[in-house]
Amino acid sequence: MNLLQRAIRSCFRKPVKSLLLLLVVCIISLLFLSGMASRSANIATKDSTRQAIGAGFLLEYNPESRSQRLEEASQKILERNPDGQGSYGGVHLKNVTVMGSENLMVTTDHSFESLKADDIEKIAAVEGIADYNITTVPTAVKQANFERIEDADADQTNDFQGVALIGNRDMSMDANVLSGNVTILEGRMTTKDDTNVCVISEELAEKNQLKVGDHLQFHSVKAEEPVQEATIVGIYQVKEQMKPYMSGDTYRSENVIFTDLHFPEKVEQDDPLYEKAYFKVANVDDYDAVKEAIKKTDINWQWYDLIDNNGNLDTMASNFNDLEKISNTLLLVVTGASFVILFLIFIFWIRNRTNEIGILLSIGIAKGKIFLQILTEAVLIGVLALALSFLIAPAVSNAAADYLVGQQAQQAELQDEMDTGKVATDYQAPELTVTDVETEITSTMLLADSLSVGVLIVLSTGAASVLIFRKNPKDILSEMS
Repeated sequence: MNLLQRAIRSCFRKPVKSLLLLLVVCIISLLFLSGMASRSANIATKDSTRQAIGAGFLLEYNPESRSQRLEEASQKILERNPDGQGSYGGVHLKNVTVMGSENLMVTTDHSFESLKADDIEKIAAVEGIADYNITTVPTAVKQANFERIEDADADQTNDFQGVALIGNRDMSMDANVLSGNVTILEGRMTTKDDTNVCVISEELAEKNQLKVGDHLQFHSVKAEEPVQEATIVGIYQVKEQMKPYMSGDTYRSENVIFTDLHFPEKVEQDDPLYEKAYFKVANVDDYDAVKEAIKKTDINWQWYDLIDNNGNLDTMASNFNDLEKISNTLLLVVTGASFVILFLIFIFWIRNRTNEIGILLSIGIAKGKIFLQILTEAVLIGVLALALSFLIAPAVSNAAADYLVGQQAQQAELQDEMDTGKVATDYQAPELTVTDVETEITSTMLLADSLSVGVLIVLSTGAASVLIFRKNPKDILSEMS
């Protein structure tokens, strides 16, 4: 009877122990595959406040990447300045005293928050993109020669007492227009060739007896000079009130004024603050191909989110929160724990085979051949366990990644609640809801899993065998009952 035949018969002779090892190795393999698959999980999210409408794409900053950039910039400031104050990359740290207690306040400027114009232009140049739009963050400014719409019962304590400007490269591709909520009542929309023009609400026009061709004056909320003037080119109406960007009447729907792209920055006397960019697809039949071409654009995709026409978002940052780091930690923990568990199983397995080992030694079979038989048994069971784990790995990996993402989303929400009020900026992180988590088990993952499990089996079997085979044959035979 050769080595393989003895190994197979031994496995069937001890079914309980064989099944135990099969179950353990299968679980270990599934944990390895789940960890590897989670690192590259495709996380689809839904953003109800930032949907792209029609055959196009929205580009916005990834909120997780923004938090990471903010943390890195703050750390560099702290490294350079022992007192904790300073600026780096549009991030500013300053010590402030609140109620007698000194605190470190973090603020950001437009250079940090604004989408990069160069990146937008690169995507706009992708074949299949017919046109594009850039939209600014709703900008609070003060009106100089007209009155805004106010609610007498609203709390205006923290309100800017002004109106909100939204600049567009081409207003016809603004999200409010694409959705059909905003339509022109009189005049026209702003275009990419316009300068110092605006479109106001019908309520604002009625209150101030304004018409197309009139001029409105604005200045910054920080200073009354200089005053910038815009010509009214259109009056719009809405089907439903636009959701206020912040509380107070400054951002209420009737006080939203659409302008050409660069007018808000002129009023603020500051750098531009681009919130999103919309890219219109020329041929809807080429939608998927254009999307893939956009992803290949040479820009720093870790900074951005790309939202499709259904409001689904491909998280193109390096990871979702710290999912990749957690997955790597999981793999390390699984490796260590698996070695210990397999080592203990083989210790139990070998010690309960003292009689068998003694008999084999007594008939002249060398220790090395006995070890190879035990290792062969373990490998045979391991191969069956791997095959079983490969069959159920896709479902288990999806469940594991879904759980990890859910935990990370909850942790992010808690962190956002803790950070509320600590950072002063015009930026508001979007409310993203995870709608789907997809994992893919690749051939590379299967190979890596097989090698990892194989190495663990060999190492743990060898370590356990040392405790028995380091004894003299005489001592082993004396232990036989």
